[in-house]
Amino acid sequence: MNPHPDDRRDNVDRIQHNIDMTIHNMELAEELIEKTSDPKAREELEDKNERRRHALEGMRREIRDEAEHQRQSDANRFWSKEKQ
Repeated sequence: MNPHPDDRRDNVDRIQHNIDMTIHNMELAEELIEKTSDPKAREELEDKNERRRHALEGMRREIRDEAEHQRQSDANRFWSKEKQ
């Protein structure tokens, strides 16, 4: 079996999709927190949203890194074409 080459072209879109879905899930959880009278369920949802906030921080760092990688790759392709 041959390993797949590192294809990072869609990473920014994929990460952005994950960020969007995480925010959506946080909003749904907030609605449930407001509606529930069960303190245990409320605490579990609040804990889950806290983990989501931490995950969002990491995803946002990752998307910045990927966007920078794409800019560098685009610049490298541009300059290699210019040299030809």
